[in-house]
Amino acid sequence: MNPRRKKRLAFASLLVLGVGAMVTSVIYALNSNMDLFFTPSEIVHGKEDSGEKPVIGQRIRIGGMVSNGSLVRDPNSLLVTFKVHDGTGTEITVTYDDLLPDLFREGQGIVAQGVLQENYTVEASEVLAKHDEEYMPPEVAEAMGKKHKKLDYSAEQE
Repeated sequence: MNPRRKKRLAFASLLVLGVGAMVTSVIYALNSNMDLFFTPSEIVHGKEDSGEKPVIGQRIRIGGMVSNGSLVRDPNSLLVTFKVHDGTGTEITVTYDDLLPDLFREGQGIVAQGVLQENYTVEASEVLAKHDEEYMPPEVAEAMGKKHKKLDYSAEQE
């Protein structure tokens, strides 16, 4: 093999290795920022199709209904603790140390994003509440087996 072909081969090899390293680092970065959606029963028992359960310290999104009578506010701080259920009898405790959305209340659907802690507790960094009586987040509606109604905007405009 002549020196010119050796240089081309070395350049092509380095190029392929560089692109491979770049793709690997991008996939790793995207994977570490991904938040998987779980319902309370999926956190405890695992997903139906794969049996996948979140691990302690994993960032997740949990969706369900706020259990009636479970909301506890700390009188000295913004810390709030409440339980979320998905209609199967399984409840997960959520702690949140910030202002709750104005529409947050017991008995409504929410999605909380946070980190799974010991004893099936989620330390939430964000809590999202539904915006009207008809809406439920699609993931929560599907997980709870309810039909998700879409708003008919044409009827509202009349």
